[in-house]
Amino acid sequence: MSSEPVSQASSILRLRRDEDLLWVTLDDPGRANALSPGAVEELTELYRRPLLEAGVRALLLSGAGRHFSAGADLNHLESLLDAGEAENLREAEALRGLFESVLRQECLTIALVQGACVAGGCGLATAHDFVIAAEDARFLYSEVRIGFVAALVATFLPLRLRGSDIRELLLNPDFVDAERALAIGLVNRVAPETELIAAGESLAAEVLERASSSSIALTKRLLLDVLGRPLDEALARAVEVNARARATADCKHGISTFLETKKSPKWR
Repeated sequence: MSSEPVSQASSILRLRRDEDLLWVTLDDPGRANALSPGAVEELTELYRRPLLEAGVRALLLSGAGRHFSAGADLNHLESLLDAGEAENLREAEALRGLFESVLRQECLTIALVQGACVAGGCGLATAHDFVIAAEDARFLYSEVRIGFVAALVATFLPLRLRGSDIRELLLNPDFVDAERALAIGLVNRVAPETELIAAGESLAAEVLERASSSSIALTKRLLLDVLGRPLDEALARAVEVNARARATADCKHGISTFLETKKSPKWR
């Protein structure tokens, strides 16, 4: 398998480019890949990059060690006990930037989760387009356990879950195992831990062969834009995207290929 390194001056993220795939690893296993301010900043910077323009069609995020991410860094949490309103607002804006950068990343995003996936780490994983869980994975939005609120996560969980499941996850916090997470839609696939990376690569290959990357990007943006809007506004936005998609090179290629062969293009 050919591999091309990606430049990243970081002790927290490990990156590897393999043709149209970008493999990203949270590399702080000693602290269960906690989301320290440094980790939040580096992840946000990475996901804000125009990766699709650089030829990356899918980003796959995993965590080194036993756990995907245990959530907030405990030492940093302790420092917030005496924080004022301005500092708390900066922290909240930083988390907004992280989740928004993942949600708005135009290339396909896949989270590969093993072990514990807690609080902000759970939010990070479930902001991705697809989540593949190892059989030992456990998911928990633990915020209300410590008097906190999973406020930012609540804005995008409706893209995955029905309302009753969101309420149970956020109001009655308990670990959800991989099979339960699959049943309610919190994850898309479950695989043995030893096959987690292979399962991610297989899913990426399946999607990228079947689907145009420009269509994926437009669809992702549309799903975010219409969430919670009144019907008239949502339909107006959908009309804009429909018309825009018709003018793309991928759409023209797809239509001409189908007319000539009666088959969809192989996009990869």
